Amino acid sequence: MTRTVFTCGDVNGIGPEIAVKAFNKILKSKNTNQVIFVCPKNVFEYYYKLSSATFKYKIVSNQSSFSRSYLNLFLLPDTKINLGYPTKSSGKTAFQSIIKSLDLIDKKSADVLVTAPISKKAFSLAEIDFPGHTELLAQHEKNANYMMLFLSEKFNAGLLTIHSPISKVSKLISIVKIVKAIELINLTARKDLMIENPKIAVLGLNPHAGENGLIGNEETEIIAPAIKSLKKRFNVSGPFVPDAFWGNKTYNKFDMILGMYHDQILIPFKLLNFNNGVNFTAGLKLIRTSPDHGTAYDIAGLNKADESSILQSYKYAIKIFQNGNRSIAESKSN
Repeated sequence: MTRTVFTCGDVNGIGPEIAVKAFNKILKSKNTNQVIFVCPKNVFEYYYKLSSATFKYKIVSNQSSFSRSYLNLFLLPDTKINLGYPTKSSGKTAFQSIIKSLDLIDKKSADVLVTAPISKKAFSLAEIDFPGHTELLAQHEKNANYMMLFLSEKFNAGLLTIHSPISKVSKLISIVKIVKAIELINLTARKDLMIENPKIAVLGLNPHAGENGLIGNEETEIIAPAIKSLKKRFNVSGPFVPDAFWGNKTYNKFDMILGMYHDQILIPFKLLNFNNGVNFTAGLKLIRTSPDHGTAYDIAGLNKADESSILQSYKYAIKIFQNGNRSIAESKSN
């Protein structure tokens, strides 16, 4: 049995809606796992009615009352719903949901975490100084070796830099950082995804991957040397010309991809996987997944949101948790 805790995300976006729609499918099937939702009661009831949900739920306060037959609803204080807009209160509630969910994980009342989309603007309005889930969770574990990794049936890809302005990306790239990133991608592929000898592709930074130093020297001075230093240990190749890599579908030849900056990975990933892609925070003890899309304020409250990505996030979280348990069992048997 796997115990999954879901956050509500920004209550003025589609987070609570897609969570409730996902629960309607999870709890109608033959469910062998526990599902927990951390959310204000008024928000939950609003989206439960909006989506015409029919699953059973129960308000809980401790692990002893959790059940597999209904949604376990862990309540936060009621909050104002202002659909379609990031607000101070929506940022505060989203943050509280994350913190309470982490508390359940820390107390061994839940095994994995699935987070609904949050708003950086709402966090800023609430004076919460984190650019996103990834950085918040890394600080919670006091772990500096982590990565934003995107998972799908079509390809898996990680980011060397995360929420960094383009103007700063070049200065953030180093041989040491790339080596650590490739080591982490390799470990994640083997341990979490059960890929025995992952083939890893590394993208260049500049147009045409620098054209041998004519358009930039990051490839020749940093990226290529980092790859070369790992050739004997890992099945890693690159640096690849980014546009040709995607255009020629070279990604089909690799298990894992490392990109240098956010949009280099996220644009092709969302084009190919928008309703089915999953964001996974690699490198943490905590297993956390989330949809690969944002708050979608433009359709909040219209009952139009597609829950496919958060459902995939749930499935991947359980898969990764079970793979981890299998790896532990195998190591003990050996």
